Amino acid sequence: MSGTRANEVRIEKFAEDGFLVLPGFLSADLVDRLAPEVDKWVETGWRQKSIDACLHPGAESPQVVELDLQSHGELAVYPPLLDLLGHPDLLGESFVFHHLHSDRRPAGGAGKSWHHDYEQRPQRDRRLPMIHALHYIGGLKPELGGLAVLPGSHREVAEKDARSHLVTAVLPGEVLVDDLPPGSTVVLHSALFHTRRAASAPQTNAGPRYMIDSSYCRTGTLWPPVKPYWRQVLGVARSRGLDAGRPELFAERHFGEYEEAGRCNG
Repeated sequence: MSGTRANEVRIEKFAEDGFLVLPGFLSADLVDRLAPEVDKWVETGWRQKSIDACLHPGAESPQVVELDLQSHGELAVYPPLLDLLGHPDLLGESFVFHHLHSDRRPAGGAGKSWHHDYEQRPQRDRRLPMIHALHYIGGLKPELGGLAVLPGSHREVAEKDARSHLVTAVLPGEVLVDDLPPGSTVVLHSALFHTRRAASAPQTNAGPRYMIDSSYCRTGTLWPPVKPYWRQVLGVARSRGLDAGRPELFAERHFGEYEEAGRCNG
């Protein structure tokens, strides 16, 4: 089977399963430039300031957002990703950037309970798709902990925390992704339930767990923002010319007003 045909088969499975695993999806050059930016984002306190701006109503907007970082901006509009998202079985021709989060966690870090990330209040339908691209800059290894997903759960209409009482328990039918090379990406329908599972036998020398998630939505409704300074983020993208050839990608008209219930989690 040709590589193109194999990719088509995986895309066709997206509607059924709600996820795609793309080993080594990002270019080596981009990966090499992203890791130092994530380090700087975390170590300068910019990441924490971005979280504080969401957690504390009335707090000042951060002076620096993720898309101010050169390579993070490139990642948001990475051509192979946008081409993939434009497939009719994913977002189709017209979609908008929603947000980007960047993080670095230590080896042996804690897990995160089962949840989904589909932005809709109240949760009422899955008429329009929203997608999260989880970029594992350094790859994934069992000693760093893995990503578990629950295939097909994106078709349920449920609150984000409907399975949080299960914490990070192993669920029937789940798929565990914990062995990927650097620069790999997992594309999720945002309504797919997933969990970050802590390593069962963490090693202190395993290195940090890098993950940048970028999110996009099909146009056709007013999507809820997750950051109170969302206009600033979109403005940075436009000022950098990241919307070249895609004038709707960072357009404000596709969003409603920010509500605290939709605050970002970094």
